[in-house]
Amino acid sequence: MEGQEQLMLVMSNITKRFPGIVANDHVSFSLRKGEIHTLLGENGAGKSTLMNVLDGIYYPDEGEITIEGKRVDLRSPLDSMKHGIGMIHQHFMLVDSLSVIENVILGLESQRFYIDKKSVAGQIEAIAKKYNFRVDPYAKIWQLSVGEQQRVEIIKTLFKGARILILDEPTAVLTPQESDELFGILREMKSEGKSIIFISHKLNEVMSVSDRITVLRKGRLVGTVDTASITESELAKMMIGRDILFRLERKDIELGRAILEVEDAQAYNDRGIMALNKLSITVHGGEIMGVAGVAGNGQVELAECITGLRHLISGHVTVEGIDVTNATPRTLASAGVNYIPADRLGVGLVPNLSTVENAMLRKYRQEPMCRGAFIDYGAACTYADGLIEKFDIAVPLRNAPVKLLSGGNMQKLLLAREIEDNPRLLIAEHPTRGLDVGATEFVRKTLLEQRDNGVAVLLISEDLDEILMVADRVAVMYEGHIVGIVDAHHVDIAQIGLMMAGAVGAKA
Repeated sequence: MEGQEQLMLVMSNITKRFPGIVANDHVSFSLRKGEIHTLLGENGAGKSTLMNVLDGIYYPDEGEITIEGKRVDLRSPLDSMKHGIGMIHQHFMLVDSLSVIENVILGLESQRFYIDKKSVAGQIEAIAKKYNFRVDPYAKIWQLSVGEQQRVEIIKTLFKGARILILDEPTAVLTPQESDELFGILREMKSEGKSIIFISHKLNEVMSVSDRITVLRKGRLVGTVDTASITESELAKMMIGRDILFRLERKDIELGRAILEVEDAQAYNDRGIMALNKLSITVHGGEIMGVAGVAGNGQVELAECITGLRHLISGHVTVEGIDVTNATPRTLASAGVNYIPADRLGVGLVPNLSTVENAMLRKYRQEPMCRGAFIDYGAACTYADGLIEKFDIAVPLRNAPVKLLSGGNMQKLLLAREIEDNPRLLIAEHPTRGLDVGATEFVRKTLLEQRDNGVAVLLISEDLDEILMVADRVAVMYEGHIVGIVDAHHVDIAQIGLMMAGAVGAKA
């Protein structure tokens, strides 16, 4: 039993309902002073909802919260802030056009008509120096990198006197180096006696940074464990309710004819800089071609040029022998080119449309959904229900906006829509980014099934382990061109690392 003197925070039997779903079902959670406590679970397990209750964004339908032994009533983020709670959301709550100083003091009751910017800047610099990172107090938010913006969120929370910090999926938008820096900051805060709640579904990070772990599954508490007493495999089973395959069985490759051929492609990025530089690549039916490389070396532009979202200034793209260079996305879709973009909500799905409407986007011009000039909504619902069942998509209400789904279920819906359209070429760009281990396993298995069905799959990912797990060949990109293609089954990791740095490798 935990002694009450150890506890900073106790949430008892918290229940939160939304139309059609119980997001938290009598969940209890405790936080000690000076610990990093991870809240772990699948996408949609109820982690963010529980912490939004603690941050005063949601009010619980049942249950109570105590801080240092005193019951509190948190009806707004301002109430939570007054009790020393600060939440750093996955999607930052910053105003891009304002400076760091202005964002930090925004909403503070102590700031009236006159703002002593020099004094505030000094306090910001003191906090930054204490945790060994640099932020220009006078810089505008839009001028900062994602990692720097996150540090502004941390400064803003500490400036307001937070003793309990909640970080919601803080590494989802960070590079590995930025993630390591963040973990160092969290450990320093812990050494000062601050209490940190770390929301995540990445098992390696959880094991690295946590003291204790509380696992949620489908809105219910599974249990709380000491990190030192459990393994990643055991944690995965607590999350999903079954064993997870961290290695997937693959059938021998049966290479078909060339489906995609890109020859001497050149294209600019959004800043007018050459992103593709005489790039050539061929993908055959029945294989997964992985594209590896450090972010920003032309991978995104390659996918966009193949799918009709960006124009080539020279070079050619052919699909099954037909020249589709600079064709429209609709023409490419008709040619059997399907796309799972990295930005599932901004590009892949329409956030305010329902699950049914998003599911039918590939087929609304075809029978039985298209009846002359009208859409047969009944047929669309039947089709969507089939996808929901086949791909195990958790949808509380099929007519609710798709933006209300968890990230994993959004990705399953996107994957289902693209795959059920019977592609010849499937472009998958970061298909498991931000997904939990269960959803990641599902996506990878699905890509392998497509490969076994003769589909040509181009997998673009910054996760080298993922590429080596599912790809047959690996093309390494550097500064807009392919520096080498290697056999994924007999690859030297050190060789790939050198190629990612620009060293030319042998083609397979």
